[in-house]
Amino acid sequence: MGLIALLAGLLVLSSAGNLAFGAVPIPLREVVSALLGRGEGTHAAIILYARLPRLCGCLLAGAALACSGVIIQGVLNNPLAAPNIIGVNSGAGLATAICCAVAPGAVRLTPVAAFAGALAGVLLVLVISERAGAARITLVLAGVAISSMFSAGIDAVVTFFPDALSGYTDFRIGGVRNLSMARLTPAFWVILIALIAALSLSNELDLLLLGRETAQSLGLSAKGLRLVLLMLAAALAGAAVSFSGLLGFVGLLAPHIMRRLLGEESFPLLLSSALGGALLLTACDLASRLLFAPFELPLGVVMSLAGGPFFIWLLLRQRRGGGGP
Repeated sequence: MGLIALLAGLLVLSSAGNLAFGAVPIPLREVVSALLGRGEGTHAAIILYARLPRLCGCLLAGAALACSGVIIQGVLNNPLAAPNIIGVNSGAGLATAICCAVAPGAVRLTPVAAFAGALAGVLLVLVISERAGAARITLVLAGVAISSMFSAGIDAVVTFFPDALSGYTDFRIGGVRNLSMARLTPAFWVILIALIAALSLSNELDLLLLGRETAQSLGLSAKGLRLVLLMLAAALAGAAVSFSGLLGFVGLLAPHIMRRLLGEESFPLLLSSALGGALLLTACDLASRLLFAPFELPLGVVMSLAGGPFFIWLLLRQRRGGGGP
């Protein structure tokens, strides 16, 4: 619990930094006044209508993608699996693009469509994992192929419906700029319900990690449980993609860091990964604004620069450990 408290404290500090720092630095007392409804003028407007929705987007997307990664890695028994690597994010992105093309004004339908796309991606991965068995690298390569196909689908939708995704480049890279609370609200409820459900099934996930035969001997329907957990992972990733775009590596970095610090027990791992993912995104978003000020790097670029080398290291480590095909 000490680590959980530390993560929560760091997250509060990082959140305060996100609200206070940027192109226009704002004193912390004015930030507090704006949050309490007593702020006036330009600074209060910046806090309430630009930085606060952006911060909430980081918190929601970070927690959702990190917990989705924990579930996918556990269910597939593959530490290389993550929503962006195996095609879950791009599946959600394709469904989001189609939804925006068909019903451009239906903002509340976007998380539902993203869930359907993410679920399609995760079910494809499940089928492949059943056939690939313990061939972890094979699963990753198949995920890359699935992700490429879904990404091609997004490109096709945007080609035929150029206005389907406003800020298409930002969507493909991933980021939390230009968000509003109205856009975040539907995804918030999906993420909250899915997180609560995932935490409530943490004991079952622990049993599933012991192996399918062990889980079945203890009275669990391993196949049904895997499907339910993967549906929760799809809901988390899909809801995040619906407003943050195709952010990468959050679902890989945060679970691995927390697993090394806390071990494999699912409840503290899910809880710490949610906090760690939110902290990771808020810290990277703050860095994207400050490192090259007054220029701002897209959040997805910062995450790729951080996550790409980590994934290569993890891939080489798995190969040395005999995790290859």
